[in-house]
Amino acid sequence: GWRLPGRVLELVFSYLELRELRSCALVCKLWHHVLHGDENSEVWRSLAARCLAEEALRTDILCNVPTYKGKVRAFHHAFSTNDCSRNVYIKKNGFTLHRNPIAQSTDGARTKIGFSEGRHAWEVWWEGPLGTVAVIGIATKRAAMQCQGYVALLGSDDQSWGWNLVDNNLLHNGEVNGSFPQCNNAPKYQIGERIRVILDMEDKTLAFERGYEFLGVAFRGLPKVCLYPAVSAVYGNTEVTLVYLGKPLDG
Repeated sequence: GWRLPGRVLELVFSYLELRELRSCALVCKLWHHVLHGDENSEVWRSLAARCLAEEALRTDILCNVPTYKGKVRAFHHAFSTNDCSRNVYIKKNGFTLHRNPIAQSTDGARTKIGFSEGRHAWEVWWEGPLGTVAVIGIATKRAAMQCQGYVALLGSDDQSWGWNLVDNNLLHNGEVNGSFPQCNNAPKYQIGERIRVILDMEDKTLAFERGYEFLGVAFRGLPKVCLYPAVSAVYGNTEVTLVYLGKPLDG
């Protein structure tokens, strides 16, 4: 039968948005291959140029996301501008949270998309002082993203799980679940250091990596509900960046 050459399809697809591309990928094997065979094709380059801020593409924010398709996916998994404390805002780069200097408040944010199945990895790093509490982890849709005082908001109830980078404590249901990583004299977090978070919804575990060192599983027995990457911060004008990486690499 007659069909359009792959190069022509690629050109047509490069004018479409992500939702339309998802539908196109289901039409036939050829269309699926044209869309997903090359993650740096003109389709993904043009979509990245349209939906990502120039700063995100120009700086090293997405340096661990090698393909344009991956960069588009990371943007769709970034912090939600509508699901965060009123005391924070998401910067124009689309990936960095800025906490306003509000006294006696702890402020958090969730990502746009949560996970109820599969394995997922993302990286988080602080780009300003941590203050007394700086927590990274996961939360359900029901977990609060703002509260009074300077507290470990993430992990303060049964709807969230967090690792406080200031004192290396694991937190859930308002209780300390031990220190992490489980070693003597664990190094303190350094500003700018990227922490990789690994959520495995099949094994129901949450784990962390620093550099390329696997620090271990922090939480086990997670519930089979939709869980969102999340952070909570207390320091005025501090900034936190979160980038979704996709499926974690084994090894």
